[in-house]
Amino acid sequence: MDKQTARQRIAALRQSIEYHNNLYYNQDEPEISDFEYDRLLRELEELEDAFPDLKQPDSPTNRVGGSAGEKFSPVAHAVPMESLHDSFSHDELRDFDRRVREVVPDVRYVVEPKFDGLSVSCEYRNGVFVRGSTRGDGVTGEDVTDNLMTIQSLPKRIANAPAFLEVRGEVYMSFQSFEELVRRQEENEEKPAKNPRNAAAGSLRQKNAKITAERKLDIFVFNIQQAEGVTLSSHKDSLDYLKGLGFPTAFYRVYDNIEDAIAQIEAIGDNRGSYGYAIDGAVVKVDSFAAREQLGSTAKYPKWAEAYKYPPEEKPTKLLDIEINVGRTGVLTPVGIFEPVQLAGTTVSRATLHNRDFIEERGICIGDTVLIRKAGEIIPEVLSVCEHPDNAVPYVFPSVCPSCGSPVSQDDEAAVRCTNTDCPAQLMRHLIHFVSRDAMDIDGLGPAVLEQLSGAGLVKSPADLYRLTAEDVTALDRKAEKSANNLIAAIEKSKQNELYRLVFALGIRNIGLKAARLLCENFLTIDDIMAAKSDDFAQIEGFGRIMADSLENYFALEGTRDLIAQLKALGLSMKPSPQKQAGGVFEGKTFVLTGTLPTMKRSEASKLIEDNGGKTSSSVSKKTSYVLAGEEAGSKLTKAQSLGIPILTEEEFLQMLP
Repeated sequence: MDKQTARQRIAALRQSIEYHNNLYYNQDEPEISDFEYDRLLRELEELEDAFPDLKQPDSPTNRVGGSAGEKFSPVAHAVPMESLHDSFSHDELRDFDRRVREVVPDVRYVVEPKFDGLSVSCEYRNGVFVRGSTRGDGVTGEDVTDNLMTIQSLPKRIANAPAFLEVRGEVYMSFQSFEELVRRQEENEEKPAKNPRNAAAGSLRQKNAKITAERKLDIFVFNIQQAEGVTLSSHKDSLDYLKGLGFPTAFYRVYDNIEDAIAQIEAIGDNRGSYGYAIDGAVVKVDSFAAREQLGSTAKYPKWAEAYKYPPEEKPTKLLDIEINVGRTGVLTPVGIFEPVQLAGTTVSRATLHNRDFIEERGICIGDTVLIRKAGEIIPEVLSVCEHPDNAVPYVFPSVCPSCGSPVSQDDEAAVRCTNTDCPAQLMRHLIHFVSRDAMDIDGLGPAVLEQLSGAGLVKSPADLYRLTAEDVTALDRKAEKSANNLIAAIEKSKQNELYRLVFALGIRNIGLKAARLLCENFLTIDDIMAAKSDDFAQIEGFGRIMADSLENYFALEGTRDLIAQLKALGLSMKPSPQKQAGGVFEGKTFVLTGTLPTMKRSEASKLIEDNGGKTSSSVSKKTSYVLAGEEAGSKLTKAQSLGIPILTEEEFLQMLP
């Protein structure tokens, strides 16, 4: 390659790597696999080695790809959190061994699995966990102490600890926790997490630690960064010490030659499907700390360690059939049924085909040979079509719902939906949402009871819940008379709920709890709502055209109108929310809240605004009266400044109150 071509390729690689760095480290939304990313970085390294005068000081090969985000306070790492150099072949590992032995002839190696998670630092003073941070760019990370506190396997207090101890670990999400998360997301028709690594990273960087706790994260600790008053001479000794203190550590083995180390790496790779967590490689580390000092580090990597990356396992198989699943809001999801194939230690016979566009763009036919892999070692996905059979006919997506036979329609999100709100396939998920706490809040009606009621033919729509009797419930398995009476009382109590709860419970697309409240502040009765058109809804502050159209389309359906009529006849009051009293210092004023306030939650500030006659909105517009801004305020603050809207601090806001 000539120098001009190399210069152009280096520029293209740098741009691509920076783009994917941002997606992976800062947004937790990678578009390519780790293996593909590593190949890009390797190509850049090789070109820079061949043309050293083309290498820039800020090259991605000189630094860790992440950065400290703006959501959390920055933490400067006293000991840099370095990245590892990657190998993709056994010969490259032998080259690493040769370089090491040129400096340290008599070397021992520790081999460990390489976890696919988020690297963190955890600091302890006198045995008490005091601070935790992400790696960030290796020099500065983010303070995620509160979120790390939710990880049960991370010790919060350790006995016989040194005065100060800093350890490095990898936060991960187990396959079981990941499957539970994806199942919940799919039930709610949310975008599911792509793999355990993304899920773990996104969960650890939540502003609300309660959400992090719900995700059931885990951690492996694999290194001591600093320790006061403790003398250790080798990596194995440090891992044994960490294990003795109660830290969760993974398995590790010590070898005195690279061939045995390579054999262990292969054994780890062969067994990776049997672990309860994702690994993407194995790591070879020089055991002796004195030898590490001799070897040193480059600008980015320690010279005493090498990561071997396993290629993603991909296999061809035959597509036998396509099944269509129907979700809570009627989305039709195609699922491919394959000839069973072994992938990452398990048998795969099913995988989502996403939507109609995915099938049509690839011309997928039943009988095709397709290439599949497990994303993040757990979720099967179809990569491409390898071969069409003779006389192959592209799959035709159904024009009617396979569950109820009603027509389907495709929206702007590429989703195909059943238009029948009474579709049996949607019923269970719809019922679970209908009775949930923020909706009709019917205590005692969990998924298991709803399954029993549906299976017995007692509930075929939300209206049927209000036809139940205590005798109906006691007839179910293991339902005592007292439990049945309590359930019927909870159902009866829900009849008195305010209208906004019912609107939210109906599960209208694009209408969440806050939108339901706003709607019912502007339209006091269900009849007013059903009589309104999209243009009427669009006049509500904070409503967009998509939300307005969703409302008109939903209430225009015959099934919706029939359901509302039934609920009225069964005694649901659908009473309007109490109207705000006229007057107040904020009457006629609209506030937008952004950032973290010093002494109060945004929900508390919103209540103060509403109690004093004002209202809040989620978006800044020319109609906005004030923006109440705290720390880390983002684009809303910028937009308000560009529009000349007054910006209030919490102190200025409180001074406006009577």
